[in-house]
Amino acid sequence: MEATLLHILCFALINIAIVLLGYVIVKRTMILLSWLLLVISIVAVYLIFLHEGPILRMLAIIATTFTAMKVIAVAEGYKGKTLTLTFKQWVVFASGWAGMRAQPFETLGGPALPNAWPMVRFGVSRIVAGFIFIAIAHGIVALHLNPDLTYISISASLLVGLSLILHFGLLSISAGMWRLHGANTYLLFRQPAKALSLNEFWSKRWNIAFSEMTSVAIFRPLKNRIGAPMALMLAFAFSGLLHELALSVPVNSGYGLPMLYFIIQGLLVLLERVLINNNASFLKNKSIAHLWVFFWLVIPMPLLFHEQFIKQVVWVLGGMH
Repeated sequence: MEATLLHILCFALINIAIVLLGYVIVKRTMILLSWLLLVISIVAVYLIFLHEGPILRMLAIIATTFTAMKVIAVAEGYKGKTLTLTFKQWVVFASGWAGMRAQPFETLGGPALPNAWPMVRFGVSRIVAGFIFIAIAHGIVALHLNPDLTYISISASLLVGLSLILHFGLLSISAGMWRLHGANTYLLFRQPAKALSLNEFWSKRWNIAFSEMTSVAIFRPLKNRIGAPMALMLAFAFSGLLHELALSVPVNSGYGLPMLYFIIQGLLVLLERVLINNNASFLKNKSIAHLWVFFWLVIPMPLLFHEQFIKQVVWVLGGMH
């Protein structure tokens, strides 16, 4: 227990250092140093939590990655511009918001913005729905179904439940609360089931923080140098690398699978653009377009959420063994 507390203290100090040093890096737009800070901080946290449990290791790596990536995203976002973000606004943004764009926090401290409470209520309702899905997963155990069917059903219910609690619940509440304090925050998950294309899903509806991150840090700086298609593939590959850190490293298993999932998604987005440019009729039908998106997101999903991550992290977080 004492060792774990010491590790958590080191983790906190590393992230505080990232935030403090990050403001200097952002003000001076030191892009190369921001990437170096990311690598050093992730390696340090990985080594510190090497012998901790997979959930704690996962949370530490994800939190540190997000904090360090904000330095890169904001440095790139303000490149060639005057930084109007105060130190206080930067600290609040870097430590208290999951998004990657700092501009919404330029108005922090101003009047409350509209739609704050609807976001909070939306988040609370999703948390309730998430716990219902977790309860369903526990109920499936009592049915004594075929082992493979049980594994798939429980895992799917827990993934949906945990996503509702975190992505649609806590993050929506966070957005609403910051709006009450004048920050122009927004929903990071925007009705993904309405997506009519994979491009729309990944760029406009699912995990806007990640799309902001990869767009600002990878796609935009590279698209004029190597072309948009290659820049897009590198952005998806980078997303795959970050998911390797979040999903494979904590359980020391499944290496390469999340990367493969995002490489497939990138290739499908490029294919989809070709089909749309050639007026593929089936993608103009909304029902078929929804099925297209759902099929290609779900069928390869075992690559992303591989078995050991499901058993060592998802099941444990859902209260199952």
